[in-house]
Amino acid sequence: MNVNEAAGEGASVGRVRAALRAAGHADTISMFPAGTRTSEDAARAVGCAVAQIAKSLVFRAKGSGRPVLVIASGANRVDLAKVATELGAPIERADGRWVRETTGFAIGGVAPVGHAVAPVVLIDADLMALDRIWAAAGSPMHVFETTPAELARLTGGRVVAIAAS
Repeated sequence: MNVNEAAGEGASVGRVRAALRAAGHADTISMFPAGTRTSEDAARAVGCAVAQIAKSLVFRAKGSGRPVLVIASGANRVDLAKVATELGAPIERADGRWVRETTGFAIGGVAPVGHAVAPVVLIDADLMALDRIWAAAGSPMHVFETTPAELARLTGGRVVAIAAS
């Protein structure tokens, strides 16, 4: 067992840490033993507003099966019709097994970076109005702090209006 695993950090968190460093982003990963599985849990642990949690939702493009990562404000519900319009193709919800196989992360810890298969990335425009945000860092207990502009740079994501009205 390595030091990171002893500290509760497995390979998934290590992959996120490596992706952040490779992109020139500061290592801002923090662990919260009480958990950060939901946006509400993460906001409570971090001490921020739920809107400042950048939740990663994985979908599958119908037909191609390509992974689609939607990074949304924790305060928003995602309008799947808006996502499909942005992609130009219908999408479907992905089950936990497929998410794990495709991203390398379990649901509740899907990070916006370090995916096994590069997804199409859409970022909720509402996140761009915030100064600081926190995103999952590979486990249901780890998050990293960043800015919306850095998140867009790190993921190569397209900023779009995807929140449900």
